[in-house]
Amino acid sequence: MLNLLETERLVLRAFTTADTDDLLALDNDSEVMRFLNGGRPTTREEIETRILPRLLHDYPCWGSRGYWAAQEKNTGAFLGWFEFRPLEDHSPAVVELGYRLNQAAWGLGYATEGARALIHKGFTDLEVERVTANTMAVNTRSRRVMEKSGLSFLRHFTGDWPEAIEGSEHGEVEYELTRTEWEQR
Repeated sequence: MLNLLETERLVLRAFTTADTDDLLALDNDSEVMRFLNGGRPTTREEIETRILPRLLHDYPCWGSRGYWAAQEKNTGAFLGWFEFRPLEDHSPAVVELGYRLNQAAWGLGYATEGARALIHKGFTDLEVERVTANTMAVNTRSRRVMEKSGLSFLRHFTGDWPEAIEGSEHGEVEYELTRTEWEQR
């Protein structure tokens, strides 16, 4: 199994089809999914046919994936996942940072630890020039992780939601960090 990186407490590794049950549990936690789809459940079929293929996608510009399963280093427990994927398959210049962790991992600094490690790897090893992240404006926990990871508020915008969910009326926010800003820190 390919490990992208390890931090003090995390292992970020490539997904496999053996992660289906963990993904199903994660995406069926209504609080985890609150700001993504309003907390609606996800079926096993959706995991197997839509979600897992996206998580297994290799990006030609890296020859590796852009989604990484997060495990607690000492116990091997599945905590969720991180996204650090190029916005264009053939260019590593701009990547999107994201994370989805189970409730047991909330408030323990895992999201910030993983995000910082990915940002560092992106700017030092992967030819990344800009990291971007977005969330619903009302998702204060995710916004705080972005800020603690070094990203700065860029803009507020209104996205096209296929179905309105609670809080979507307040729009979304985008944060960013450029290589130049990161190097100046």
